[in-house]
Amino acid sequence: MSGGADHRRELAAFLRARREAIRPEQVGLPVGRGRRTPGLRREEVALLAGVSVTWYTWLEQGRRINASDDVLLAIGRALRLDEAGQDHLLALTDPGTADVDAPAEAPSALTRLLDSLMPAPAYVLGPRWEFVAWNTAQERLYPRIVELEPPRRNLLWVLFADPATRELIIDWDIHARQALAEFRSATSAIRHDAAMTELIDLLCEESAEFAAWWPEHDVSGFETRLRRFQHPAAGELTFEYQQLAPVEWPSLRVVAQLPVPDDDSAERLSVRHYLV
Repeated sequence: MSGGADHRRELAAFLRARREAIRPEQVGLPVGRGRRTPGLRREEVALLAGVSVTWYTWLEQGRRINASDDVLLAIGRALRLDEAGQDHLLALTDPGTADVDAPAEAPSALTRLLDSLMPAPAYVLGPRWEFVAWNTAQERLYPRIVELEPPRRNLLWVLFADPATRELIIDWDIHARQALAEFRSATSAIRHDAAMTELIDLLCEESAEFAAWWPEHDVSGFETRLRRFQHPAAGELTFEYQQLAPVEWPSLRVVAQLPVPDDDSAERLSVRHYLV
């Protein structure tokens, strides 16, 4: 299938998934009787967006039609998409094979930044969320990071395909779903490059949850949040999960798991790892 047909199909799938996720009462419409489809009907989305039912139906069927950004944003508003969702909707009109200028190794300035964040666990991610660098605290939190080879040296693979991670992260399913939505949003522009295709295929093969959740098309911008871990040596740990975008290297992300005020998780992790 051609690249153009691929991204039209993706756009259609995203619209259908978002339409089915919206309840009529969320947009001020009566539920009514005899509703056979989950979420909104196509004609309801068309009404809310101010477009014809036929045109919207063709869009959701992946037909070759032109849609301006203004019209797509109107549809996004009808589907109650947030900023990340709107951006993803627009990105789906492109083939998703953008060139990414990413350094093969973490710049020395970023590795020094990781060291300066000690004893907080921190790491650098590449454009496909591959681990590019990490500090000693991150290795103590997740020792297997040093053993993994590409394409499995990747945050999504660690979250979904390594059983040990499910034991390590408290409320794993909540955090995995949020990370998956953020990943889809962050990688829209490169979703069809060869390395991304390989990663998605691998995750679908090795994680039943990923295979089930990926077609739901959830998207989200990054959200600062608390993340708790059950570490085998340091016990229960709590960190504030934060992400930084280096201006000089926009394709990289620095992820820091910062200490929480009046909490000693970072100190306990730095001491008790010797007992593992």
